[in-house]
Amino acid sequence: MIDLYTWGTPNGRKASIMLEEVGLPYSVHKIDIGKGDQFKAEFVAINPNAKIPAIVDRDGPDGTPMAVFESGAILIYLAQKTGTLLPPTPRAKSETLQWLMFQMGGVGPMFGQNHHFRRFAPEKIPYGIERYGKETERLYGVMDQRLGKVAYLAGDYSIADIATYPWVSRYDFQEIDLARFPNVKRWFDAISARPAVQKGMKVP
Repeated sequence: MIDLYTWGTPNGRKASIMLEEVGLPYSVHKIDIGKGDQFKAEFVAINPNAKIPAIVDRDGPDGTPMAVFESGAILIYLAQKTGTLLPPTPRAKSETLQWLMFQMGGVGPMFGQNHHFRRFAPEKIPYGIERYGKETERLYGVMDQRLGKVAYLAGDYSIADIATYPWVSRYDFQEIDLARFPNVKRWFDAISARPAVQKGMKVP
């Protein structure tokens, strides 16, 4: 059994989609980040960075409970635990991890800043909107070029796609017209049709 500590954000949904894809039983613990639940001592004991998501695997590698934080690390941990969605061969594994890091270092932070300046900042700051809007468009262009060559970011469906999809699902927040990026749209529609993704996106 996996204990999932999460909230309805793109990063949170990575973990729930992954758990649905690999078929592991899990229990959801809602961490309401609007109310500051992430700063409570019992959650900080699980994730010292006070961010969602986090998991506790009650049956860790040595048979004792193990906590894992950072969404990318959670995806890697669950892939290794189940032997799925992360290829075992060195070349394919490296390619998958490269595209996962592309999401972790680029898509997540840049899209997140785009969301903030467009939707949540107390005042409109044109510089922030333009800076992160342009970088968001650039990243969509990188994905579109890549997905013009392969079906999924690392070739086959993998944790790289699971990490990226929830951020792309908020294209409306980013004021992105997916029709401008037809390969991304094809990829997005294919992933949206997956039952595990549909279930994972509704958690919590």
